[in-house]
Amino acid sequence: MTKLIVPALLAFNGGFVDTAGFLGLQGLFTAHVTGNFVTLAATLVMGTHGVIAKLLALPEFVMIVAFARVAGSAMRARKLPALPILLMTKVCFLLAFFVLAVALGPFPDSDAPAALLAGFAGVAAMAVQNAGQRVHFASLPPTTLMTGNTTQAVLDAVDLVSGPDRDDPVIRARCGRMLRGIVWFAAGCAAAAIFYYWVGFWCLIADGNHLGCSGTRQGCGRRNGDCGM
Repeated sequence: MTKLIVPALLAFNGGFVDTAGFLGLQGLFTAHVTGNFVTLAATLVMGTHGVIAKLLALPEFVMIVAFARVAGSAMRARKLPALPILLMTKVCFLLAFFVLAVALGPFPDSDAPAALLAGFAGVAAMAVQNAGQRVHFASLPPTTLMTGNTTQAVLDAVDLVSGPDRDDPVIRARCGRMLRGIVWFAAGCAAAAIFYYWVGFWCLIADGNHLGCSGTRQGCGRRNGDCGM
């Protein structure tokens, strides 16, 4: 059950935070490096705000992922439960994102210092989630990037319908994992769009981060062997 709940919560959270950040920070993706490349190019061509935020988001993302890796390895060496600690760190970054965005927003200019501060908190949170997912749930689909998940789900669906391996349980299980991740991510995007329209950045309080944290702590009953980064 935990193997279903935790990735679902993380995928929902990934879609929710990325959408809320995109809407409130003038096109900044907190979890999607590729998306920031695209929007940066568009910003340069159109002459709109957001160049600084998008330029700085990548090095910050890289540094936080590296920090999560180093910190996780150090915690594993000391027999500490790395995954719950890292996910609690993610929740703290998300809380900072929420507080800064509500207190200092809205942000008509995403390159303003207040907007940069709030955006960097969101990017840091999702960098920790990406790093943790790649290490601790490597056999499961990514919880923030849906292009690869969609491609794999379509390939598997075709194989299950007409391929020589249509009865392969491995392909069937993988296709199910991909589809669940896509559905939960899309649900997070839709929920964020609706709530942001109603209440702006206050929507971040409703994205279920506390549930994600609880689910991750449950999942780390496996502790040392599975929870070291």
